[in-house]
Amino acid sequence: MTWSWPDFLEYLVSPYMMRGAWTTVWLSVVSMVIGISLGFVAALMKMSHNRVVSGIAGFYIWLWRGTPLLVQLVIIYAGLPQLGIRLGVIESAILGLAVNEGAYFAEIMRSGITAVDKGQHDAARALGMTYRKMMQIVILPQATRVIVPPLGNQFLGMLKTSSLASVISMEELLRSAQQLAQIEFRVLEVYFVAAIYYLAMTTAWGFVQRRIESHYDRPFDGRDSAAAAAQRTVDPAATEVISR
Repeated sequence: MTWSWPDFLEYLVSPYMMRGAWTTVWLSVVSMVIGISLGFVAALMKMSHNRVVSGIAGFYIWLWRGTPLLVQLVIIYAGLPQLGIRLGVIESAILGLAVNEGAYFAEIMRSGITAVDKGQHDAARALGMTYRKMMQIVILPQATRVIVPPLGNQFLGMLKTSSLASVISMEELLRSAQQLAQIEFRVLEVYFVAAIYYLAMTTAWGFVQRRIESHYDRPFDGRDSAAAAAQRTVDPAATEVISR
């Protein structure tokens, strides 16, 4: 098998490969958004004092973290129809990726929330804040700086693991490369192009992630802190305890 530079350059700008790369991007973004939502709910459920609620979240996290994503995708796409639930390729890919990532996001968010000093929880409750208000104003702003770096790394990984959706015929980047290689019989050139696309996507996200992390690494000041936000809703004198 000889290398062909003209074919390599042709595949590098191939609209077919670009469509596959775009599919990989939007599939990863949609799955991540849904996965973050699932992970946040699962994290709150796992921290619940209700054993049933906590047990359900724990079982979900245990099951989806303990089985391979490839197996999960096949079961969703080929197994659910046996139960009368029929999903298309796109729906199956999004569901499999989102639910799998949600299990990992749940542990990331739970660790970030529990990293906030318990005194912050106690102070917010002492001020009469509801659970929702406490999370919104006091806890989550402080937990975000712990949560953001691993969440960014998870999305970086998703850009690559989304290639597993090709096993259920999802027309993402790897599937496009596979089909083009079968048609053109230029395996090395096509897969090198696919590798370059993946490298370009992960590199671009790396720049975005660094900007996001640098934003959340900035120390809270009097205007942006959770305590300052609380002072706009409750007694200013009482909120001093949160800022300590």
